[in-house]
Amino acid sequence: MLRLRPYKSCDSKHVADWIKNEETFVKWGGERFGSYPINAKIIDDKYRLNNGDCVEEDNFYPMTAFDDSGVVGHFIMRYINGNNKILRFGWVIVDDTQRGKGYGKQMLELGLKYAFEISGVEKVTIGVFENNIPAYKCYKSIGFNEIATDCYETETVNGEESKIIELEITKSDYINHNKRK
Repeated sequence: MLRLRPYKSCDSKHVADWIKNEETFVKWGGERFGSYPINAKIIDDKYRLNNGDCVEEDNFYPMTAFDDSGVVGHFIMRYINGNNKILRFGWVIVDDTQRGKGYGKQMLELGLKYAFEISGVEKVTIGVFENNIPAYKCYKSIGFNEIATDCYETETVNGEESKIIELEITKSDYINHNKRK
């Protein structure tokens, strides 16, 4: 059974170990961590010493997913511009040796449960590169909907510019999605 807990410094080694190439680094959120390669100290310093780059003190919530075998995934939650009704998920990653087992989906479902049922937010957002099809499908499968927009943010991944697709799920979408399960 998958469970969530708040991030601990020792988790940074796992996350760094899962980022085996520059493409994974960029898709994970590497532009916020400098240049590839990354190590546990860089991640832990960003979290502990820099509050994940969040200006507000109580606005950065890194989470770790684990099962009986140990740590299998990680993501962060933060409020958008101090608005405690909108939560943003990011820096989502699953142990590369455990991918394809549904851990990413389970981890984010637990995150949504926490967001809507405990934190009381009205909406959760997330961004995904257009060429990250597995992540996009995962997010859609748990109820996220693409936000229609005329302008997209882009990042360069392996020398190619890639569009970032914004998705969101509202509390009512979350409730309706879970009724259909």
